[in-house]
Amino acid sequence: MSLADRTPPTAEEFHGYRERFQNWGRWGAEDQLGTLNHVTPEVRAHALTLPQAGRTVSCSYDWATLPGPLNPQPAQQYTQVGDAGSTEYVGVAYHGRVTTHVDALCHVFTMPEQLMYNGRPGSLVRSYGGARVNSIHAWRDGVVTRGVLYDIPRLRGTDFVTVDEPVHGWDLEDAARAQGVEPRPGDAVLIRCGRDAFYRAHPDVELLEAAGVHASALEYLYEHDAALLGWDLLDAGGQGYPGTVPMGRGRMMSVPVHEIAIPHMGMPLIDNTNCEQLAEACAELGRYEFLFMLAPLSIRGGTGSPVNPIAVL
Repeated sequence: MSLADRTPPTAEEFHGYRERFQNWGRWGAEDQLGTLNHVTPEVRAHALTLPQAGRTVSCSYDWATLPGPLNPQPAQQYTQVGDAGSTEYVGVAYHGRVTTHVDALCHVFTMPEQLMYNGRPGSLVRSYGGARVNSIHAWRDGVVTRGVLYDIPRLRGTDFVTVDEPVHGWDLEDAARAQGVEPRPGDAVLIRCGRDAFYRAHPDVELLEAAGVHASALEYLYEHDAALLGWDLLDAGGQGYPGTVPMGRGRMMSVPVHEIAIPHMGMPLIDNTNCEQLAEACAELGRYEFLFMLAPLSIRGGTGSPVNPIAVL
């Protein structure tokens, strides 16, 4: 099935996404940028013309220092105060459902082959020294491109996306049309699901039961040559696709967008993107495209990086 008939892929069709949306070798055997290759000098130059109001908006959540169901490893912050000033130590386990971060292309492997983007073996990632290739260090020059916010709750007239009605690829088509935005190669696609309102309404939700973005959205991202995906609720749970990510004790988790986007498409994912202030600004200004900037930390071997994405309207 496809976007044309607005039907979610079956489990078999989803499995076929591994080849259908495969980008290995597309930009050469040595490539470590993946879909960031869509951000050409021309794309950057166009993005720099977009700001009109001179307004900047952070797309990051504050670091969470208190433990909770979604935050089993809270960020650490220790401050030393002296007579003449202060210093501090901070530490964070950023992968998960709390900290705003970007996933590098060494973060998720194909299963059962255990290969990274461009067919590189997962054994190149070590517990000491990190990843030899596909690490966040490859993106240390940052990302500057056009960003587009797809505000799905606003499209639907609801507070948040539900488990029974996740964000499909055709929802992105409808949102673009309603917002007067034409998708372009190199876009940073930001999808708002209404994370804050969802968790207020579902304080005890299990990790795998959360609402979010359906695997059908992958076709939209691939067909329009999107550069990256930023989202607030991540993969929708309970889609019926076999799990491939080990959860321990024989359990396998299904995160279908992660499983295709990172190792097969080579697409960066900005998990836990804060879209709330951006949605308010876009609605106020009546514009859903903007200059988007992302600056990962320069970490050799890093599997990702905490980030503070910035939109300039």
